[in-house]
Amino acid sequence: MIRRDLSEERAVEAVSALRRATIVPLDASLALEAADISLELGLAMADSIVYATARRHDATLVTGDADFQGLAGTVVIR
Repeated sequence: MIRRDLSEERAVEAVSALRRATIVPLDASLALEAADISLELGLAMADSIVYATARRHDATLVTGDADFQGLAGTVVIR
């Protein structure tokens, strides 16, 4: 019973976090910027989209993905 409650609590926390999030559409401009980043930095396209989105919104990208190590505006946690 405790484990079930814990899972429900985590689900509620996740929904709460999503409600505070900003959803950014992937438009042509952002996709092209991400493609340039992918070519320039050798990142996978999905990673480049995430990175380009963070840069466009002057956000610090916090990630556990070591591929972002050393990139401006990122914090890699382990």
